[in-house]
Amino acid sequence: MSKITTELLLERAVPRSTRLRKIETLNLSKLQLKTGDLDPRLFSRLRHLQKLDLSDNLLDKFPNSLTLPDLRVLNCNNNQLEDVTALKQFPLLEELTYENNVYLTPNDDYKVMFLLQNLRLLNGKDITKLANHVRHVNSRKLTSKVTAHWEKFFRDQLPEKYTAEHVKSIKKKFLKSVQTHVVYGPSSLSEFTRWRVKMIAEEFLASSLGLEENTDPEPEEEIGENEEESTESPREVAEDVGQVTVTPSKRKRNHATPSSGNKRSKSQANTEEEAALSPRKSSHLQDDPAPDKPRASNQQAKEATPEKGAEGTHRNGEQFPKGQNNRRSSQLTGEQKSQEQDNGVVNLTPVKNFKGKEDVSAEPLHFLQCHSKGNSREDFKTQLWSCVFEPLLDCGARKDPIVSSSRTVATCGGESVCLIDCETGMVLKKYKVATEEFFSVAWTTLTMVISNSRKKTHNILAAAGRRGIVKLIHVAADFCYGEIKAHKKPIATICFSPTHETHLFTASYDKRIALWDIGIPDCDYNFKASQLLVLEALSIPLRIALVPTCPDQYLLAGCEEGCFTWNIKLDKEQKSRPFEAIFQFPDDEGDMTTSHRVDGLAFLNDDVVVSKSSKPGCIYVWSWSRSFDGKGKACQRTLSAVILAELEWSTTDMSYLTLSTCPAKEYVFCGDEKGSVWMYNLSNYTTAWSTAKGKRSDKRILPTQILKWPELRANGEQLTEVLINNVITDPTFTYLVALTSVNITAIWKKS
Repeated sequence: MSKITTELLLERAVPRSTRLRKIETLNLSKLQLKTGDLDPRLFSRLRHLQKLDLSDNLLDKFPNSLTLPDLRVLNCNNNQLEDVTALKQFPLLEELTYENNVYLTPNDDYKVMFLLQNLRLLNGKDITKLANHVRHVNSRKLTSKVTAHWEKFFRDQLPEKYTAEHVKSIKKKFLKSVQTHVVYGPSSLSEFTRWRVKMIAEEFLASSLGLEENTDPEPEEEIGENEEESTESPREVAEDVGQVTVTPSKRKRNHATPSSGNKRSKSQANTEEEAALSPRKSSHLQDDPAPDKPRASNQQAKEATPEKGAEGTHRNGEQFPKGQNNRRSSQLTGEQKSQEQDNGVVNLTPVKNFKGKEDVSAEPLHFLQCHSKGNSREDFKTQLWSCVFEPLLDCGARKDPIVSSSRTVATCGGESVCLIDCETGMVLKKYKVATEEFFSVAWTTLTMVISNSRKKTHNILAAAGRRGIVKLIHVAADFCYGEIKAHKKPIATICFSPTHETHLFTASYDKRIALWDIGIPDCDYNFKASQLLVLEALSIPLRIALVPTCPDQYLLAGCEEGCFTWNIKLDKEQKSRPFEAIFQFPDDEGDMTTSHRVDGLAFLNDDVVVSKSSKPGCIYVWSWSRSFDGKGKACQRTLSAVILAELEWSTTDMSYLTLSTCPAKEYVFCGDEKGSVWMYNLSNYTTAWSTAKGKRSDKRILPTQILKWPELRANGEQLTEVLINNVITDPTFTYLVALTSVNITAIWKKS
């Protein structure tokens, strides 16, 4: 017997009613309802129902004949829906929510936007502009492509006098071919594109050949992997994603003098909420800012504040309880950008290398503008903060050899996270949360249980920032499956343990570093996160690194007021711990001090640490083992860092221009306030540092090479005052990626 009866409907009406036809609002949530419980004969009596709540049930689909002609608002959150096409039976629907349905993807969002012509709110977001684009611009583009495909490949295949058999045969071939070869927009929307292409193709055949359209079409045939691989050119993809792509031609000498870097001034905000939190600190601010105040950036507060209800955003960035799932992808796609937007052409003229000496021949490949707010091509103010290359997986076990290779880099800045193929410059995937400002990304590889109890390894991307929430993204499945509310204040940086794939460290503006076990999601993407440890800092932690020789025992952190280390062994009962030691470094006068900001920190090898502090003009190279004695028992000890060398660097006092290392090639990289990348090859020094105890290089080590920022022109104007916030290379030093303060991701390739 069905769970739904006339009496239940009358009781669940809001307000309660005595007749079914008088009910306008109905709450059927949390009744463990399945699809079979929705009796069309009973629901057909709800002629004036306008609002229906079916949340927190077990529905996997909708019956095709519920007959609710006046339905305007529908809530299907927390069900098991697999398909949304049956929602077309509610043509007057204006508001629809179906979050936390694990089997639904952004493709389903686009389907309902096309099917429901009156829909204006989807999952709490105003989708009016995006829906109009999907219904009109997208449809025109696909119709043109479908028609062209017919004209080019199939029109001449029909004889002048054709029979029904001819038509049937060519229809089958055409539908299969057109779904395979007509590609539009990003690959993440390929399912929606095939769905619309098939629909348009059937309409075209019906009008041109007099064929009847399928009112209840058969399931689509499986399209082979190699058949689906056809893609548009990088320029077409770049236009869809709203990025500026530059493929430089022959190198030219630049005789113009580099522009001087601007110092970022404090944002003038009317309220604390108006100013966006940012890791960038102006050099004009005092050394000891209140850590809970908004961080200043180089744009006005009204520009830095994330847009509310940005066009094309699938999610509104709402918070979820710790450990619960957020299975919908926060994703921005090329479909959200009008085709009429300007191309935003950027011209490139590289300049010569430092002192004319070329140790590494690196050619500029791409300069991408893919983190723009609202997909605006005029956005050159969004700051980019963190990038990391995807770990290498077995290509034979993955469908997408591009995503599994180490040439794929994840970048974050503003409200989005992007995955970029460094070779082609294509933005493979993009995730967006309109209310977020992402500061850090990190990769881990989890062995997950899939169907039939089989196990498979997948790369998981974690992203965090201003809201103190860690987003967990299953890249292969192309959606954000969960989030962890890790801190009440912004997260400056995150990193995974190299020995425990589920252990994630989060460093926050609340002066704490937390260790989380993010768990392994099951086949339904249920997971449980737990906090294992809290490390108490005296100031805001900016950069963290696990000691390579003992990653389960010691963590090193560069903070606003010094460089600290903690004992992180989990066999201790104490879950909240003070720091183990603080390191002293020479100041401008040569005196040892612990009071300095460390905004760059990385290990060059198992022992050598590279760090950058607020002391202008140099980067310190020092020994971990000689500086720290792990046998000491007292906590909060003050230790002098054993300096091995100083690297000559920019004399700027600008903060948060971080550094990185390439241990395999023994290189150090750091950007500056003029858009240049300083590169240091230290392979000639590391042997001496490991054998000569206490011996220090007498002179500062000059950079091996400086990659100068090329001339870039957007809309006829040169981009100046470029800060390199971060620069990294892949493990083999094939690609070099630099993130800037002007919303440009720059990619070089070593030739």
